[in-house]
Amino acid sequence: MHPSVKVLAHKPLISFIGKRVWPATAGPSHPHPAAPPEWQKSFSEKAVPHSSLRAPQDHAVFLEFWDAPARFSKPSSRYLEQVEIDAILSGGASMR
Repeated sequence: MHPSVKVLAHKPLISFIGKRVWPATAGPSHPHPAAPPEWQKSFSEKAVPHSSLRAPQDHAVFLEFWDAPARFSKPSSRYLEQVEIDAILSGGASMR
């Protein structure tokens, strides 16, 4: 027989630290501590500000696929024949 065991309140293995607050701006750039010494010395010359990483968009941006020009679509992959539709709807039972 087992001796009676005192039942303790369940304590979850994970604990949440609360709502996180993210800074509005990025901190100063600095080299990674494991970077090679020659990279760390010349880091300020090679560092690129975050705002200049985005290339200007001189081309149109399409939010929906149907807004894109026809050259970007493959009609053969979009349109199904009636035989293919019947095979899909029947779950493959009509294929012989």
